[in-house]
Amino acid sequence: MAITSPPTGRPRDPEVDRRITQAAVALFGETGWAGFSLEAVARRAGVGKASIYLRWPTKEQLLTHALATRVANVADADTGTLRGDLVHLARQLLELHVGDGNQAVLRMGVEAASIPGVAERWTRLRESQVLAARAMVRRGIRRGDVPEDTSVTLLLDTLCGGVLMHAITTPAELREQLAADVDGYANRLVDFLLRSVLSTA
Repeated sequence: MAITSPPTGRPRDPEVDRRITQAAVALFGETGWAGFSLEAVARRAGVGKASIYLRWPTKEQLLTHALATRVANVADADTGTLRGDLVHLARQLLELHVGDGNQAVLRMGVEAASIPGVAERWTRLRESQVLAARAMVRRGIRRGDVPEDTSVTLLLDTLCGGVLMHAITTPAELREQLAADVDGYANRLVDFLLRSVLSTA
């Protein structure tokens, strides 16, 4: 299901769009699909229901658009070293799981398959992560940063799993500290991982 763009031919207020999509992502994260409705989003965003209905006639279209707008895909980056690339990857993953849309990301993993449009959005998010990560590790192998027999799958499972576990097991009272230490944790995690890989080479 393609992301439906809001209808054209009427004045658009970017601030209203921002409030609506932000409210939609937050509401989905808190209540899941069962508690998601255009009326509830309108109340949370402080806008009239008509403002939403004229842009997104169904809640599936609104949520799909909101997630596409506010939950970014993971992007590849060639920093010149495998370490730099993996730190960049870890930072992006951490921001997904500790940023404003973190609860929505977790909900997508659980509920996406049953929500039209959102399933495709979740697939694209996962594919962007896998493709970027594999490209990084394969460049590192070609450069000689890690041995040729390094398991791309195990390396990435360890990195991505470490980020996810760190994010979901951090107590609520420490989440602000976690968000402030994204760069630090990304660097520590990658250094630990690469030391482990190189020590077994």
